Amino acid sequence: MTSESTEKKILNAARDVFIRKGMDGARMQEIADEAGINKSLLHYYFRSKQKLFEAIFRDAFGLLIPELMKIFKEEGPLLNKIDRVVDRYITVIGDNPFLPQFLIGEINREPDKFVKILQSSGIDPEFLQRKIDEEVEAGNINPIRAADLIPNMIGMVIMPFAGRPLFQTIFFKSNNEEYDAYLDERRRTISAFIKQALVKK
Repeated sequence: MTSESTEKKILNAARDVFIRKGMDGARMQEIADEAGINKSLLHYYFRSKQKLFEAIFRDAFGLLIPELMKIFKEEGPLLNKIDRVVDRYITVIGDNPFLPQFLIGEINREPDKFVKILQSSGIDPEFLQRKIDEEVEAGNINPIRAADLIPNMIGMVIMPFAGRPLFQTIFFKSNNEEYDAYLDERRRTISAFIKQALVKK
């Protein structure tokens, strides 16, 4: 087995364990068992659970910001891109449900470190604002700051995942299947809500 395939197997196993147990509940031995390797080999690749979690976070987070920038850089109306951004974020976070909790935790625990990860991900606020301003000048949307639009979209996507234990209990009587269907429906709900706010009346 190559070094690359071993690392990939570890990351896949760790992702599964973190999804089931969360950061605090996961144990390195359990991750090693899931990957089919011994604990010493796991520590050779990743010295600590935190380092392993950070690697998974970088990998998952790397699917979000670059994809957002790619979508916004393509030709076409901004309103059409809202659907794609929301759909992509719900898909990625649905596949990596630990992301919201980890994101919030890292922002509060080590904000400088998280900012560096964000900056290295390719985010370009000035470009986003220029694209928004072009749409405003063309009379297609109401004026809005990128600093409002992007957090509004991402916040509406993340909150139902981060607050799942609460919202699922209150609104869906702890029914997993109904809540999963609700999350899927949010693709359309969020897009419609954002576009309604943007479109000039």
